[in-house]
Amino acid sequence: MGFLTEPSHWIILLLLLIVFFGGKRLPELGKGLGEGLKGFKEGLKGINDSPAAAPTMQQTAAPAPPVVATPVAAAPVNSEMSYVTCSRCGNRFENPMGFKVADYVCRACQVRS
Repeated sequence: MGFLTEPSHWIILLLLLIVFFGGKRLPELGKGLGEGLKGFKEGLKGINDSPAAAPTMQQTAAPAPPVVATPVAAAPVNSEMSYVTCSRCGNRFENPMGFKVADYVCRACQVRS
């Protein structure tokens, strides 16, 4: 016999669900699961329809207006980039936010520790 063929197993499973999720959350979880399954079934129906029956985007929508490219100003370059130096290996790393760090240790040195 399988696990879920016995009524006592269903009761134990239900009690475990109530303990883990609580009585108030179970209806919400069931509703969400039902809506998800409904959406999944509707999605499958859309896939199974023949492509000739479903109108395409080109048939239903008006043509899009042409896109005109406008020049974008380059981002200002921060000439005063802040750097920090690893206290263990001496390698230098960018500090774009400019945080003040007393004793910086790089990731490679942290892994070795």
